[in-house]
Amino acid sequence: MYYPDEVIEEVRTKNDIVSVISQYVRLTKRGGNYFGVCPFHNEKTPSFSVSPGKQMYYCFGCGAGGNVLTFVMQYENYTFTEAMQNLAERAGITLPQAEETEEQKRQADLRMRLLEVNKMAARYYYYQLRTPAGMHAMEYLKNRNLSDETMQKFGLGYSLMYSDALYRYLKQKGYSDEILDQSGLVKIDERGPRDRFWNRAMFPIMDVNSRVIGFGGRVMGEGEPKYLNSPETKLFDKSRNLYGLNLARTSRRPYFLLCEGYMDVIALHQAGFDCAVASLGTSFTPGHALLIKRYVTEVIITYDSDGAGQKAALRAIPILKNAGLSVRVLNMKPYKDPDEFICALGAEEYQKRIDAAINSFLFETDTIRMRYDFSNPEKKTEFHREVAARLTEFTDELERDNYMEAVAARHQIPLSALREMVNRMGGRRIVTETEAEEQSEARELRSKRKKEKDEGLRGDQRLLLNFITSHPERSHSLRKLLSVECYTDGVYHQIAEMVYADLDAGRAPEPAAVMNRFLDEEEERNQVAAVFNTSLSSDYTEEEQEKILAEAARRVKRSYLDQMVRKETDPVKLQQIIMERAKLESLHIFLD
Repeated sequence: MYYPDEVIEEVRTKNDIVSVISQYVRLTKRGGNYFGVCPFHNEKTPSFSVSPGKQMYYCFGCGAGGNVLTFVMQYENYTFTEAMQNLAERAGITLPQAEETEEQKRQADLRMRLLEVNKMAARYYYYQLRTPAGMHAMEYLKNRNLSDETMQKFGLGYSLMYSDALYRYLKQKGYSDEILDQSGLVKIDERGPRDRFWNRAMFPIMDVNSRVIGFGGRVMGEGEPKYLNSPETKLFDKSRNLYGLNLARTSRRPYFLLCEGYMDVIALHQAGFDCAVASLGTSFTPGHALLIKRYVTEVIITYDSDGAGQKAALRAIPILKNAGLSVRVLNMKPYKDPDEFICALGAEEYQKRIDAAINSFLFETDTIRMRYDFSNPEKKTEFHREVAARLTEFTDELERDNYMEAVAARHQIPLSALREMVNRMGGRRIVTETEAEEQSEARELRSKRKKEKDEGLRGDQRLLLNFITSHPERSHSLRKLLSVECYTDGVYHQIAEMVYADLDAGRAPEPAAVMNRFLDEEEERNQVAAVFNTSLSSDYTEEEQEKILAEAARRVKRSYLDQMVRKETDPVKLQQIIMERAKLESLHIFLD
């Protein structure tokens, strides 16, 4: 949908990027920018930067970048129109009725058609479950103690035993092979069309607005895999969706119950625990944690009580904590999962287990304790050392003391001895970390300088464009030397056009406004973000910085003139270019 530039700018400028991204990512101020763990790729060390001055974000790890509009588009999987509407509503702006561009219309139409196909398939599966052909799937669900009301609430269904039943049904409804293939419901290759799901109990997967975006299927009888999910599509990203979230988000409980599978979520909702969610056939990710944080501040992990479930809980805990969530872990022993527990003891007993759920750190120390034989003094000491090492990870002294007291009491460790061990380890750890950090910084500095030296022409153009944008008052000579045409790369040329136009008109360039021209193309958008996040290390003196910028300008100008020499056919003009090229080598380039 087309909106005038001034409307796009109004929406962008009235949505502060730090405020918006803070709803999704835990940010910490560092210098003039904010940093957090990137929501677009898995990482442990925060490399995701948000600049309040430039109103842009950029990940130094994966290269994702843009302004507040592109963040909402990328994170929420929104179209441009949906992102505009979301941010306009947030800022209290009434958008004008606007026309769509051809590309925006095509993308919006595609999403609409995919939603239609998924909705049609969900109705088809729902109907088949309640026919004689779906009797064995219905018996399976009934044997799992699911009521008709619950099955209706979750839209449960059945895919027939025939491998092309859904395909033939949807073709009769007028859907093309292309759209069916993109839906993930049908595979179309040289062997012909085949349903992805057949002879399975079907679980529609819905987004937060209760729109069907994918499916999970549990095989009836023998077959592998036991559970199968829709593939990634324009609608479905399993790393950013949670099963049951469309219902859990309206719960009045102050926490979410985090489960492992569909049946656990459904069983808990049926028992009255309407805050249960589960990841979708994939390990728990930072994207899942950030999605949860939008609705609650606490998560109670209720994974299976077997070894695999405990390991999964240990992996999920740091991810949830990094997102700023409080975490507890529920003990379901002697039962394996929530479904089995509730069938055996009922909802009231399960609520007692929720109330008794232990702090995640104590769960971790309990898990560590199971690895050691306390009848062996050596092994017992090793346990004490491992727990002490974990306690040194708390940087806040009061928090560390509180956990120290709790761990000492729980595992019958003399508090004074544990405190002495923690303090001794903490001292060594600080020295070791300091040394490691110094070595790491030195390596990074050497690597950065080598990269800045070897990056080449594109790096030079990025560096110069960012400097001219950030320091227009010191860039007059640079702009006089380097015309827009000197920026030969397509994206950089467009950036130079906009930045130079602003400066010629007496306006300060706004990087986030420049980004508006690149909203539709992710690759170009990331290149633009990289331009406005390319700068020289503060380790350089001002004199060194001027020299580096001057040499970068010389290389960019030289490259442009070399191209002109190769293209020019007029002898007079060619001689002029050659002379200018010769003078460039001795030209003194300075910053105003």
